[in-house]
Amino acid sequence: MNILLIGAHPDDSEVVAGGTIALWQKAGFKVTIASMTNGDKGHQTLNGAELATRRKEESLRSASLVNAQSIVFDIPDGELEPTLAVRKQVVRMIRECKADLVITHRPNDYHPDHRYTSQVVQDAAYMVTVPQFEPDVPALRDNPVFMYFMDHFQRPYPFQPDVAVDVDAVMDIKWKLFDAMDSQFYEWLPWHMKTLNTLPEDAEARLTWLEGQWGPLLSGITEQLRPALNQWYSESHTASVRYAECYEISEYGHQPTRDDLIKLFPFLD
Repeated sequence: MNILLIGAHPDDSEVVAGGTIALWQKAGFKVTIASMTNGDKGHQTLNGAELATRRKEESLRSASLVNAQSIVFDIPDGELEPTLAVRKQVVRMIRECKADLVITHRPNDYHPDHRYTSQVVQDAAYMVTVPQFEPDVPALRDNPVFMYFMDHFQRPYPFQPDVAVDVDAVMDIKWKLFDAMDSQFYEWLPWHMKTLNTLPEDAEARLTWLEGQWGPLLSGITEQLRPALNQWYSESHTASVRYAECYEISEYGHQPTRDDLIKLFPFLD
């Protein structure tokens, strides 16, 4: 199976799907992690080409830990628009990846780049099967399954967890994905969250600090989504799960059966 995750910024996919990415890698799937913008404004002091270059390098380093392909579009952070030109780029990317599953943001989100990433992927969802649209890249004969990353936004409707994945066994890998993106997890986000003064200098201590910072947030999400886990695992198993990642099926693209979903997520119990 070919999995394509399309986030708005370098690190978006890793935060909400890093554990599942690790499980796909262990299952032998081909995973591509794409960012629609270059993230050149996600820092308190750096910006422009210097930051874009650094974030691209971090994305490559992080993806290499799970044998994934990394794609970073050269669109400035905060400036993504769902234009025809961008739609064509996304159609070509989905086709070139021969994607069986495409996951992106939901269309209702706090960040314009997230919303427009969702919009452009939705706009591409049917066109990937149209041979005369961008005809130099062969159209897909089978429309991929399209899904959304989990989020906490409530309007116009809250996230619906159709697939829930226990990622406890691979959280050590997910923390390393974060660790590889040091400009974000050790600089920008701690500065933004006003916790930068608590960051240790020692590399090993930083990993422990990282888990302490993000662990409560991610495990809190799992508590909210525990009923969704019960749809895929036994209740005795679910009761002990600390970290889970969940996905919502989009109305666009192929509508999967439960058997289809188990093929796409073969590690489900």
